[in-house]
Amino acid sequence: MIGIVNYEAGNIFSITAALKRLQIPYGMVNTPAELEQYDKIIIPGVGHAGAAMQKLQNRGLVEPIKQLKKPVLGICVGMQLLTSFSEEGNADLVDIFPLKTLHFDKRVGEKVPHMGWNRLQFDPSCPLFAGIPANSYFYFVHSYFIEYNAAYTIASCDYGLQFSAAIAKDNFWAVQFHPEKSGAVGEQLLLNFAKF
Repeated sequence: MIGIVNYEAGNIFSITAALKRLQIPYGMVNTPAELEQYDKIIIPGVGHAGAAMQKLQNRGLVEPIKQLKKPVLGICVGMQLLTSFSEEGNADLVDIFPLKTLHFDKRVGEKVPHMGWNRLQFDPSCPLFAGIPANSYFYFVHSYFIEYNAAYTIASCDYGLQFSAAIAKDNFWAVQFHPEKSGAVGEQLLLNFAKF
């Protein structure tokens, strides 16, 4: 069963609605002890990375998340939280990935935020993208991006620059786009994660 980390971030409803549609059982994680009740964890999020990190700290969830050995999927701000630092609030984050979360502003000539459908480049042999056609489009809404690093990137995207749209390290997986808003390909990704 999937546990969804509940730290009062936005988009909890959209991810739970998607899991219900897919008949994937889930529950909510509010305390460190509740992390143990689930075999997979999703860290969702919409909003401010610095404020989200503060809420994780207030709930005593940062160190227990770092110690997890079960599959973990960060989504949007949940992805950014797994990096080491964000320019949003100049905040130190959970630091699973030694990467920075940076603002698009002044780095791209494109409209900010990056909002809407964009194409991914990914290795189709990656288990998170199993059964998903190459060059599929996913739905994004973000002003901050994860700096590209080939050592961790499992999917990249271009928006005036190349950035990491999905990253992986050991049991930690994370995506900048919203699978729950990405139609059939997003649902396939959630089904793939549920099988980890």
